[in-house]
Amino acid sequence: MIKVDVRGMSCPQPVLITKNAVNSNPKEVEIIADDNTAVNNISRFLKSSGYKYEVKEIKDDYIINAKK
Repeated sequence: MIKVDVRGMSCPQPVLITKNAVNSNPKEVEIIADDNTAVNNISRFLKSSGYKYEVKEIKDDYIINAKK
């Protein structure tokens, strides 16, 4: 599993960092974000890349667990 922390970053950085993480084609990726716009953009990217994902909100953070 690859873990990615994109908290405090503004678009397009979170999506680009997520894209770099999935380039190695991992079966699972966990992304931590703190911005709803980044979560929406990352979610769209993951879906178009063939990943199924779920988003959990924990306090001020979002945890995106994606599986291929």
